[in-house]
Amino acid sequence: MDQKEIHDLIKLINKTDISEFRLKEKDFSIVIRSNDYVKNNGATIVTSAAPQAAVAPQAPAPVANTAAASAAPAKAASEELASVDESNLITFKSPIVGTFYRKSAPDKPSYVKVDDMVSPGSILCVIEAMKLFNEIECEVSGKIVKVLVDDASPVEYDQPLFLIEPA
Repeated sequence: MDQKEIHDLIKLINKTDISEFRLKEKDFSIVIRSNDYVKNNGATIVTSAAPQAAVAPQAPAPVANTAAASAAPAKAASEELASVDESNLITFKSPIVGTFYRKSAPDKPSYVKVDDMVSPGSILCVIEAMKLFNEIECEVSGKIVKVLVDDASPVEYDQPLFLIEPA
């Protein structure tokens, strides 16, 4: 299933009263949920078994290499976590699957850096999912202690992105 077919499917589902749609074909699966379903059930995930191949055709690497590449930053992040006392820190996690960006454009400054103070509503980063750039807002007040993900890296749902020391 290509990106245009996915967009057409979303448009078709939006015109109906369907709250959730699931499709599974061989090595590909997708779940599309309406906004009403998400609000009533607290769900925030749209998943795909092969997101890089189906959603982001511009990625030149095969899916297997993409998975290996995303494992390396996760390992590095877990090693960095060992050197930081987490007892009083809040781990801010990714609310969606996509590509993590620290700034809105290559020539712009990062939304936040280590030691920056943040408050609820502050934009921490952007996560691109299906060619849409989603601004991710902070939910707590505090100071950024560590950025756990490299710029332009793929992130999974619920993956730790930032460590924040509460104010």
